[in-house]
Amino acid sequence: MASHRRPKKPSKTRVGVLTAAAATAVALSPGMSQADPAPSKDQVKAQINELTHQAEVATEELNGFQEKTELLQGQVSQIQERIAQEQSDLVTLQSTMGVIASAQYRNAGMDPTLQLMLSEKPDEYLSKAAALGQITAQQAASIEQIQAKKRTLDQERAEASTKLGELEDTRKNLSAKKAEVEKKLQQAQALLNTLTEAERAAILAEEGHGEANEADDRASRDDTRTPPTSAKPSPSTTKPATETPKVTVPVSGRAGAAVAAAASKIGKPYVYGATGPNSFDCSGLTGWAWKQAGVSLPRTSQAQAGAGRSVPVDQIQPGDLVIYYSGMSHVGIYAGGGQIIHAPKPGTNVRYAPLHSMTVVKVVRPS
Repeated sequence: MASHRRPKKPSKTRVGVLTAAAATAVALSPGMSQADPAPSKDQVKAQINELTHQAEVATEELNGFQEKTELLQGQVSQIQERIAQEQSDLVTLQSTMGVIASAQYRNAGMDPTLQLMLSEKPDEYLSKAAALGQITAQQAASIEQIQAKKRTLDQERAEASTKLGELEDTRKNLSAKKAEVEKKLQQAQALLNTLTEAERAAILAEEGHGEANEADDRASRDDTRTPPTSAKPSPSTTKPATETPKVTVPVSGRAGAAVAAAASKIGKPYVYGATGPNSFDCSGLTGWAWKQAGVSLPRTSQAQAGAGRSVPVDQIQPGDLVIYYSGMSHVGIYAGGGQIIHAPKPGTNVRYAPLHSMTVVKVVRPS
């Protein structure tokens, strides 16, 4: 008969030893390591600046796709209108041919001499016979017109098919780029949320994406970059003003109207892809301002960089477009007095900023 002894419970001492041994084994396991240290404030700031810059670059690409989409939609609509008109003309020509064919069918099978003999009014018959010869000539011309219309229709339909394909591809790119922008902005916001309110405010107060110091150094090395209306930039002059600077440079004409339009939007929020009148991104603001002056600019900062005559920085005038960064991903409008007006980045509003608060790569005078 088998014994049924109850197993002994392990002692508390033995449990403690086993637990300690297991913990030591886990700690020494090659696949495990201590958690990475939290990033420093400077590292977080650098990541935010990089994400913000990437989002701005992607936003300008998004704007380009949006502009191309609208252009293609307009072209497709025009082609479809032409197709409808060509189709209507073709139906009219084919109807005319039908009338001629019916007339010929009704008179078919009777010798023309017999028709003349049986006619009660030979003079009318002779007149109709002459007209019939003219109709035959017109018939030949109508056939040629119908063939030409059909060829035109085939070409228009092929062009419409091509444009519709381009439009579909552009819409896909637009959707993908929009998702990319939103993802980067969400990542930047998540990092911002890890900072204190004061730290967040300091980052949003900066005009660029961490390149302000580079701009200061470059400006201090190159006096020719300094406009005649302002002193040489220094770290103190490239920081955002706590109050709206007083710009009293006299401006007239279209440039004056563009500057006044931009100044009227001080305080409006930055929204990527926005072109006004209540929110803007950088190129949306400059495009809207110059539109109020009667000048149409392209949608993106890169395209606006080629929308006029390039001028040296030391010859800058109010109304000129100031293009920033090597990728030309940011643009503002020069207001005079060493200040620009621009829509900086998400989380900020349209505001004044020192001309050299970011890296200037080009100045353009719209024409």
